[in-house]
Amino acid sequence: MPLTKTYRDLLNEANAVIETIPTTDAIALANDPEVVFVDLRDVRELEREGMIPNAFHATRGMIEFWIDPTSPYYKDIFGSGKKFVFYCQSGWRSALTVKTVQDMGLENVAHIDGGFRAWKETGGPVATRPAKGA
Repeated sequence: MPLTKTYRDLLNEANAVIETIPTTDAIALANDPEVVFVDLRDVRELEREGMIPNAFHATRGMIEFWIDPTSPYYKDIFGSGKKFVFYCQSGWRSALTVKTVQDMGLENVAHIDGGFRAWKETGGPVATRPAKGA
């Protein structure tokens, strides 16, 4: 049975209704205390590539549970009222994530155009992943 939507269709639908922040603008937000960068990548990607300094790591597979206050997996950071800027390696997972969390009612959300790859290529600061429990 053929698919009724491709990943490209989903990305196009998401990008039509979400905020995408140009990389240079995202870098300018790096020290804003009212902005939380949320890294959606797998732990292995963080260890291999580094991450945006002080970013909050939330794996893509748990995000719906972590933002929902009724979930036993809820993370308080998502109730902070801050702006959340999600990112992944290329901007695909983050676009789909922002669409999902926006549909769930989380406000003031965006993602980085081109993802972490573009962040690094544009000269954005990169930190090593903090040790577990740090």
